Amino acid sequence: MNASAARLDYALLDRAGVAASIFFPRPDFTSPPEGASDHIIDIDRSSTVAARFFAADTAFPTILYFHGNGEVASDYNDFAPFFHAAGLNLYVADFRGYGASKGTPTFEGLVYDAHKVSEHFHKILNDHGYSKTRFIMGRSLGTHPALEIAANASDGMAGLIVESGAANLSRLAQMAGSGSDGDEIERLIEAHNAKIAGISMPAIILHGEWDQLIPADRAVELRESLGSTEKELVIIPRAGHNDIFFVGRDTYMPSIEAFVKRCS
Repeated sequence: MNASAARLDYALLDRAGVAASIFFPRPDFTSPPEGASDHIIDIDRSSTVAARFFAADTAFPTILYFHGNGEVASDYNDFAPFFHAAGLNLYVADFRGYGASKGTPTFEGLVYDAHKVSEHFHKILNDHGYSKTRFIMGRSLGTHPALEIAANASDGMAGLIVESGAANLSRLAQMAGSGSDGDEIERLIEAHNAKIAGISMPAIILHGEWDQLIPADRAVELRESLGSTEKELVIIPRAGHNDIFFVGRDTYMPSIEAFVKRCS
């Protein structure tokens, strides 16, 4: 984390009961496919985060990818070849309690575990001679750790990619009701919004036109909230939240590939 960045108290949301409402962890211990490798990142004494690195070529740019809720890294066994075909390596990180990870998922952990994941990501790539061109990507719930890296640990990252995500905490805070931490949560929301506004790296947001879980107007809201001067919103016609890749594949991957080339 940048030395000047204040650590926001996202644990307020956990204490208010938000974590119990938004996480759906799924364990998974499958072996990686040929060419991929699994990694375990120590977070604390009781928590680890697992990641799967789908490597194709050391000369390719690499995406650090935080998946959506209810997903695990091995779900991307079938998606990684599309990224490879676009000239990209893919490193997919789980959350606490997901995949082969240990621990209980919390919103605070979701955000701040991303720092150790990012450190491990860069170390693996540096140690094995991979391209210095790297990107951060978050899908759905994974948008939050991706935004944290973009805001406070952006060194070495060339751009931000968001898919089917939103950043505003107000809707999450509404799940907590009006408890004793209400004023603190309001201040957290203000500080979180300022964090998003402080992101300056190039960004692209992909979102389904018919996404009912996270409506497309929240993607518009995120684009407007980002401080980036170069930011693009791609709305995939007739796509929902979980079929965006398949419905919009002719737009989805070419948009990411073109963005990577511009930023590289």
